Formats: sequence, C-alpha cells, structure tokens
Amino acid sequence: MTRPEDSLSSSTIAGLVAMGLAVLVIANDFTAFSVALPAMEKDFRADVTTVQWVINGYALVFGVLIVSGGRLADMIGRRRVFFLGCVIFAVASVIGGFAPNVALLLTCRAVMAVGGAMMWPAILGMTYAILPHSKAGLAGGLILGAAGFGNAVGPLLGGFLTDMINWRWIFFLNLPIAAFAMLVTWRVVAKDERSDTEHRIDYGGIIALSIALCALLLALDQGVDVGWTAPRIIALFAVSAVALIAFVFIERVARNKALVPHDVMKNGLFLPVCIAVLLMSAIFFASLLYLPQFMTKVLGCSALGSGARLLPLMGVFAITSFVAGPLYTRLGPKLIVSLGAAFLALGIFFLTRLRQTTDFNELIPGMVILGIGVGLFYSSITTCAVTALDPSEASLAGGIVYMFQIAGGSIGLGVNTALVATAPTLVQGIRTAFFVDAALGTCGLLICVLFVGGEVNIALLRGLRHHHRAHAP
Repeated sequence: MTRPEDSLSSSTIAGLVAMGLAVLVIANDFTAFSVALPAMEKDFRADVTTVQWVINGYALVFGVLIVSGGRLADMIGRRRVFFLGCVIFAVASVIGGFAPNVALLLTCRAVMAVGGAMMWPAILGMTYAILPHSKAGLAGGLILGAAGFGNAVGPLLGGFLTDMINWRWIFFLNLPIAAFAMLVTWRVVAKDERSDTEHRIDYGGIIALSIALCALLLALDQGVDVGWTAPRIIALFAVSAVALIAFVFIERVARNKALVPHDVMKNGLFLPVCIAVLLMSAIFFASLLYLPQFMTKVLGCSALGSGARLLPLMGVFAITSFVAGPLYTRLGPKLIVSLGAAFLALGIFFLTRLRQTTDFNELIPGMVILGIGVGLFYSSITTCAVTALDPSEASLAGGIVYMFQIAGGSIGLGVNTALVATAPTLVQGIRTAFFVDAALGTCGLLICVLFVGGEVNIALLRGLRHHHRAHAP
C-alpha cells in the first residue's frame, strides 16, 4: 500500500517529465553521431582515428568537467546551472553545424561538452530532490530510461538526417530541443534556494586530471601511426603518469574541497561503485562506435540503416532502464546491479564472434543481451551512488559517477581504437577489442558481486517466490 507521503503530486510528475525531456538533449547527442562518422570521414577526408574524437573528445571533456558541474549545481542552484548549460550547449551546436573543418568541429564539440557537464548533474540533483526517498529507484530508472530512449532515437535520427539531408543537421536540431526543455523546466521546476554550504571548485584537480587523461588518449591515438616507442608517445605517457600522480597529491592536500572529496571516496558504499563503473564503461562506448562501423563498412549499410540496426541494443536499453527502477526498489541494489554487469559482459562476449561473413541476424542476440545489461546496470548503479551520500551532495555524486563512466569509456575506447587500427583487418580488430572489453566487464562484475549494494535480500526474494506460488493457478 502506498503511503501518502510517498505519492506523487501532479507538479512532481510534471517536474519528472521536464527532467526526462532535458535528458533527451544530452542523450540523443551522444549516439546520433555514431552512424555519421563515415560521412564525416568522407567530407573532411579524415580517418576514423581522427573523427572518433567527435565522440571521444566530447566524452572526455564531459567526464572531466561533470564533477565541477555538480559542485556548481549544489553551490549556486541546480536550476540556474541547468539553464546556463543549455545555452552553452545550444549555441555551440549551431556553430558546430557550420564548421568548415575538423578543428572547429572538435572545438565546438568540446564546448558542447562543457554545457552538457553543467546540465547532467543538475538534472540528476533536481530529479532526486523532487522524489520521496522511497522512490529513489524511480529517479534512476526515469533518467536512464529517458537517456536510453534518447540514445535509441539518436542513431535513427542521425542516420536519417545524414542520408536525407546532411550530418550537420544533427547539430542544428539541438537548438529547438534545448529551447523546449528549458521552457518546460522553467514552468514546472521550482526556483533554487540558496545553499549555506561552502563550496570551492578544485581547479588544480581539474587541470591535473584533464592533462592526465588527454595525454593518455593522445598517446593511444597517435601511437598507432608513429609507433609505440617513438619519443613523442613515450613523452605523452610520461606526462600522463606525472599528471595523475600530481592529481592524487592535489586531492590529498585539498581533502574535502577536492574535485573528488576525500570523505566521499572513503565511503565504503560509494568507492566500489566508482571502480565498477570505470571497469564496465568501455563496453557501451565500444559497441556504439564499432557496431556502426561494421554495419557500414562490412555489411554495406547506409547511415540510416546502421542506426535502425542498432535498435536491438538501444531499444532494449531504453525499455530495461524504465523497468530497472521498480526492480531496484523491490529486489534491492546488489542483485540488479550484478545482473546488469553480467549481461554487459556476456553481451559484448557474444559479439566477439564477428567474422567477415557475419550477417545482421547473428548480431541480434549479443545486442539484446548488451541492451539489457546497459539498462539494468547504469540506472541502478547511479541510484546506489546517489543514495550512498548525503542528499545535499546528490549532484556531486551523480557527477563523480559519470566522470568515472566517461573516463573508463574514453580510455577503453582509446585502447579499442589502437587495437582496431593495428589489426590486419577491421573485423579482426573489432573482435579483439570486444574480447578485451569482455575481460574488463568480467572484472567489473566481480567488483559488483563482492562489494556493491550491500547484500542480496534473501528474505525478500523468498517472499516474492511464495507470493508468486500463492497466486499461481
């Protein structure tokens, strides 16, 4: 029976709809370009190791700055930060649509990532704030479900625009979507209240972490062309290592004012979540980049055809994300997060069976399993992270988890790109990359089983089983 304090008012429902619409602005943009990369390669006469930065560079900037976005949201107001992020995102999108060269295109994507990094944690914070604590699982399911829907629509929309008009319209479409999301949020989400809590942005930590990740990804990207023992590559790896050491030192000195606060990372419930997300995140990134590459270059599909053929993955992801919230509430975090991780690892392992003669129908089982894993894992583990910290740190928690997701995905994608580029054939490279991703996913699964979400609620599972038997015909 639903308690009165747990019921959702009409204004709360309207607010949830507004947050769902806002998520679509960001989620659609992550995947819409995955099917447009071959067209960009052709227009700019570039190779995949360059144009993949349309996705990877955006994700890197997004991931590094999202914690700062969370801090800003908690400090000056989530609604204000959301509106500012929307404006930055939309303006950069329009400029990116007119970009005459790759350099300006990638610059605009980086600026878009700044706006997205402000929007995402503000959306998470606003969503969890307007729901009662007992409905926390619903918040994660709603946000990741809306993200899954946006991700699912992204390849279809991106493919349609690329084939029928031009890939540049993927950028232009962000303006009306962002404007509509801002209008709905303005009307239904309450104004911010000033926080008395002191916050400082750890600029030193941001700079050190940015240098470490950028140097590492550049080394992985350029090592394919100039050789892994070239002085430039060795220097980049060295810069990455030094910057990472500096980041650890800066964080220790800054303590609770750090980019990743000391007390947060000592939280026994929160730290395993971050490690699990870091290990699992290469899987989704790799599938979004290399499945369309396989479909376009091996199966001969158009951009729209590749987007449509991602539906077994993206559609299942969207549906499962919406189901994950109620399952989280009923069965608890341990079981749902672990199942999600298991499906992720199993799904990408199924896709290691790719061959030059593989047809689309053979891809479907792996994509469906992968979609279930993405839907169960990310919505549930986000809720685990947010509920592990104080409610006043909801945006910060969401930002940190997403930083680990983007960092893990970006580094994993950089490794994947290096493996694909050095392989004798595209198919062999994708197969090797997916096998490495499956190994990382297995490690992430072990972390989930051993450390994430407390213990499995055996009594609850037995109660559900008895309830099912009592109602069986």
